Amino acid sequence: MDNQTQKVVIIMPAYNAEKTLEETLASIPAGCYDELILVDDCSQDGTVALAKSLGISVFEHESNKGYGGNQKLCYQEALRAGADIIVMLHPDNQYDASLIPFFTGFIDHGVCDFMLGARIRTRQEALRGGMPFYKYFSNRMLTLMMNVILGQNLAEGHSGFRVYHRRVLEKIPFENNSDDFSFDAELITQAVYHGFKLGDAPMPVRYFAEASSISFKDSSIYGLKILKTLGKYLMTKWRIKQSKLFADRVDSD
Repeated sequence: MDNQTQKVVIIMPAYNAEKTLEETLASIPAGCYDELILVDDCSQDGTVALAKSLGISVFEHESNKGYGGNQKLCYQEALRAGADIIVMLHPDNQYDASLIPFFTGFIDHGVCDFMLGARIRTRQEALRGGMPFYKYFSNRMLTLMMNVILGQNLAEGHSGFRVYHRRVLEKIPFENNSDDFSFDAELITQAVYHGFKLGDAPMPVRYFAEASSISFKDSSIYGLKILKTLGKYLMTKWRIKQSKLFADRVDSD
């Protein structure tokens, strides 16, 4: 791979992605990765058949595991595949995959251990791009709280586009995380607890019918779970009560 010294594996947590998978794959720059893995969470459409026809390594859940549960198998398989750098890309074509080489570069050069794609550069841009106002507002408030408590300066802490060095996933007990959308915030909090270097960069997104999203009700539940995670972080950091989220990962392989 050009100017790349470490093995890059792209993982795709998929659920009913048949309509957008091929377009997502076409948007990934040639030569920026070594292997592509898709984990299907019991899709009801032709996601699995299409992925296999496109030459993607496919793993299937026997029952629906949820967004976080899907990621667990994604990361396990990426580590088994010998990935040095793991890119999580949703197969719904929401995130701009053409920027993958720039994000992996931060990891490859040792600048960061964990990179996030920041969907929010300005309020006007986010709303014009189709982000619902309630989601924008809650994103801003929760990110501010996370930054204050975790001592970070992230533009947003809720992006689904992420890039990790393998040492992050080898250290963090991600199998202990939630199976729902709060998985992502838990992983950020864990990375901070273990002293990894976090960073982010602008990541334009597209909102449309096929793009994955959560409802206002689910967003509210998600926000409460983030507050609970931050509470567990502080309790563990202050040595009041240890949470299994912040233990060292034990590889079961």
